[in-house]
Amino acid sequence: MVKTFGEFLIFMQSMLVRKERFKVLWQRMLDEAILIGIDSVFIVAIVSAFIGAVTCVQIAYNLINPLIPKSTIGFMVREMTILELAPTITSIVLAGKVGSSIAGGLGTMRITEQVDALEVMGINSASYLVLPKIVAAMLMFPLLVILAMVLSIMGGYLAGTLSGAMSAQEYIEGIRTDFVPYNIVFALIKSVVFAFLVSAISSYKGYYTKGGALEVGAASTGAVTNSIIAILLADYVLAAVLL
Repeated sequence: MVKTFGEFLIFMQSMLVRKERFKVLWQRMLDEAILIGIDSVFIVAIVSAFIGAVTCVQIAYNLINPLIPKSTIGFMVREMTILELAPTITSIVLAGKVGSSIAGGLGTMRITEQVDALEVMGINSASYLVLPKIVAAMLMFPLLVILAMVLSIMGGYLAGTLSGAMSAQEYIEGIRTDFVPYNIVFALIKSVVFAFLVSAISSYKGYYTKGGALEVGAASTGAVTNSIIAILLADYVLAAVLL
């Protein structure tokens, strides 16, 4: 464990030495942002919308006390979405999609000696291949989390009103009750931290792949597993420190 963590820190440090020109890194970052962000919009939209809808329906099902106003459903959907569901669930979904893609791509480049070819040409392969992925992930994850927040609350609105559990006015009143702007900031901080963990861990697992195609698959699986565990641990630490 200590040896692996030390190798990870050395790997992170190696990205910051002998960096490529800014123009090259910028273009690489834009390409990675499209792969990480734009190509993930559909899955994030589907997951977040249905999570909001299911959350609203389940809260309405359990909220049977006539003394509790129906607007409480909207309030609870908003709080659960912003504080936990949007940043954490979205990052876990992206760990499966983006993390496995990063690890598989770098692992394939490693076993086909493309990484070694970059080193022979005098290019810092870690900086050229990995740094744009991490920067792009840290830029795109917060945008995807904001999209997830909006769609999750909209999904709760549609589920609550179409199912007859509550009126549109009650739901809107609930999502406007006792709103704390800091919760948005907290969710975005979490998304940036999760983005770094997913991209860095997946890059590390893929970059140091050894063997053949079987090991590439194992690296992708390990990247997803370790990223999800890191997200859950970081989620607890951030909640304990920042809330």
